[in-house]
Amino acid sequence: MSADFYNVYDDMERADAYAKLEFPGTYFLAYRDLPAIIGEVVAGGCALDFGCGTGRSTRFLNRMGFEPTVGVDISAQMIQRAEQSDPDSQYSLIEPGDLSPLGDQKFDLISAIFTFDNIPASQKLTCLQALKLYLDEQGFVLVLVSRPEIYRHEWASFTTKDFPENHAAESGDAVRIVMLDVEDVRPVEDILFTDRSYRKVFTQAGFVVANYFEPFGKPNEAFEWVSETSIAPWAIYLLQAQA
Repeated sequence: MSADFYNVYDDMERADAYAKLEFPGTYFLAYRDLPAIIGEVVAGGCALDFGCGTGRSTRFLNRMGFEPTVGVDISAQMIQRAEQSDPDSQYSLIEPGDLSPLGDQKFDLISAIFTFDNIPASQKLTCLQALKLYLDEQGFVLVLVSRPEIYRHEWASFTTKDFPENHAAESGDAVRIVMLDVEDVRPVEDILFTDRSYRKVFTQAGFVVANYFEPFGKPNEAFEWVSETSIAPWAIYLLQAQA
């Protein structure tokens, strides 16, 4: 992996802010349907949370009954806070694209929740190929990413109005967004990647898309939705290894 692989959350202030984040606003839509989506194809077993951050998604999978649930991340700051919040789970610091600390483990479910938003386009394939090596033969990979539209509209949990250049961004370009549910309001730099680009790299990595979801906000939910009822902020891919 090249030296330009950088986790924007790998600093103390941002890690502290992110550690307090659970499932507010637009984030609620990212997690709302996951128990049903995952439960249709995987009934327990062991799970790998790739890009676990401060452990929010790892704890989520653990509460769903996956045992063990192992979280890995390239940010030492994030791993430190995950271990502080959840000392009973397994967390490992890894180098970008290198899952060798996992040994010969195989997982029934591998999740990558928001992880690929921060991985450069040139390195997405390498990471997916690495994940495939640790997937059980009958297992699934769940990839949850930001749709390009999230960087061009306003949301309950995000603002992009100060970054008009996002509207001209193409697949693989850097885009900026501000999170409204944390104390750290510095812009986050993500990598915009289209559905067509993701499907291409999934195929190159040896996966097939078993299912695809776009979660919309519902009028009766306990949030003041902005764009969420008419535009889906997230894309959820359920992948299987090609036969």
